[in-house]
Amino acid sequence: MAVKILVFLLLAICFCSSLALSSQIYQGKWKLLKRSIGISAMHMALLPNDRIITFDRSDFGPSNITLPQGKCTKDLHTTDCYAHAVEFDPATRNIRPLTILTDTWCSSGALSPEGVLVQSGGYRLGELVVRYLKPCLDCDWEEDPNGLMSPRWYASNQILPNGKIIVVGGRFQFSYEFIPKTSVSDSKLYQLPFLKETRRSPQIPNNLYPFLHLSTDGNLFVFANDRAILLDYTRNRVVRNYPVLPGGISRNYPSTGSSVLLPVTLSTNSRTTPDAEILICGGTLPDSNKNADAGVFVPASKSCGRLKITSENPNWVMEEMPFNRVMGDMILLPTGDVLVINGAAKGTAGWGVAREPVLNPVLYRTIPCNGVEINKFEILSPSTIPRMYHSTAHLLSDGRVLVGGSNPNINYNFSTIFPTELSLEAFYPPYLLMSNKSRPLITSIKPGVLLEYNQNISIEFVLGAGDNHDHAHVGDNIYVTMVAPSFTTHSFAMNQRLLILALDGPVRKIGSWNHAVRGHAPASGAVAPPGHYQLFVVHEGIPSKAMWVKIM
Repeated sequence: MAVKILVFLLLAICFCSSLALSSQIYQGKWKLLKRSIGISAMHMALLPNDRIITFDRSDFGPSNITLPQGKCTKDLHTTDCYAHAVEFDPATRNIRPLTILTDTWCSSGALSPEGVLVQSGGYRLGELVVRYLKPCLDCDWEEDPNGLMSPRWYASNQILPNGKIIVVGGRFQFSYEFIPKTSVSDSKLYQLPFLKETRRSPQIPNNLYPFLHLSTDGNLFVFANDRAILLDYTRNRVVRNYPVLPGGISRNYPSTGSSVLLPVTLSTNSRTTPDAEILICGGTLPDSNKNADAGVFVPASKSCGRLKITSENPNWVMEEMPFNRVMGDMILLPTGDVLVINGAAKGTAGWGVAREPVLNPVLYRTIPCNGVEINKFEILSPSTIPRMYHSTAHLLSDGRVLVGGSNPNINYNFSTIFPTELSLEAFYPPYLLMSNKSRPLITSIKPGVLLEYNQNISIEFVLGAGDNHDHAHVGDNIYVTMVAPSFTTHSFAMNQRLLILALDGPVRKIGSWNHAVRGHAPASGAVAPPGHYQLFVVHEGIPSKAMWVKIM
């Protein structure tokens, strides 16, 4: 049975890849959703109610959107009646201003198992703050001014198998801690010398916003600059040192590349640990930031490295993108492919130190077809809006990718070479433009959308109602994915994760257009940390709209 399931998955994924190979006529498209949301989308998260939360920093000066009357914030010297955070509804394009009391500049975040956005750190008065935003119609930020033990500016977060959130690093911080603080162990600070060892210099660290990925064995993969470790955070022990990523390229802020945990394929045997593989792309030479400050903009890197972190003898496999890219975002699509989007071809992250915006996204296909290597990169249609420093991207439940932000200026500036960008646009990947293919519509998940680990589930969906396509062999081209929503900022989508579920046998036809497929929920919190996921059915490379599920 396991072999049959693997065949189904390979057929589905190979079919998707073959579509992409011939997709010169399906290059995706862009659509402007909002010319101005009032702020620049420096940080972005998706809540389980399908609302986008985005914010920049509270010391940029006046934004282009005001708070409701009576909600002005005050300190000893000033009164601020401008919003620096908003909620955006992609369905209606409505905007609701939100109230942030402390500075969120270059902070981090994660979605709690309950669906609450937990957001940590920032600048000055915000550096010790933990903020909470619940997914309800009129909720606003709640702030714990002493939620952190150590100042966290340019730190990274990851949700863990027990539902806790680990916060790692930050400027001049070589430690980690856990939030929220509900136990004795949460009230301790854990030193991590690896962060000091990978810092190039205090001025140009090249290891801020370290890349964090929860391995399928429950340990934490930590990448900084050009090196990586596997951390047993419960015992504060480095259990593995990985080879240096070749090429002499720095990958973390300000030499900002991007990183993603590639799709995790699950098995019907819940006792096996699935493979985990990391992809890191872009970045630049270690001295690029210093050179850019002097007016010399060094070309960014084209290189990518893949590392199977669960392998007995892991080694980096190097690949090359079509473009030089620094500050690119890597977004997992429901199909399992990776979208590389935003960024610049020269310079680094920072104020005004990048040139030549890269307007074309690139699609990276993740799995060879029947063991045969294919051209993994495909150039997609360009945007007309540069998305440089402080830009973001996030997958939406309808399969589009929301793109916003870009402000390489110290304040809001609309007249410089790369002005502050307040707009939001959507990128439609090629799978949304294939009118000759049927898109599934999920109708139910049984026994329900509240899942338990290793539970048997049945997903029912409609396919091709009213169309003229042949669905006689639909079972050969179906797979199911679960995507964890991320917190994206500074070219890193924290907590991003895509699981390919294990299925039991072929798709069953239960009506003229109705089908059902049986499968298994993920086996453990190490594979799927507790919380909310977008569940997609993918047919011939075309994903359904997501149905939200929650696993605990």
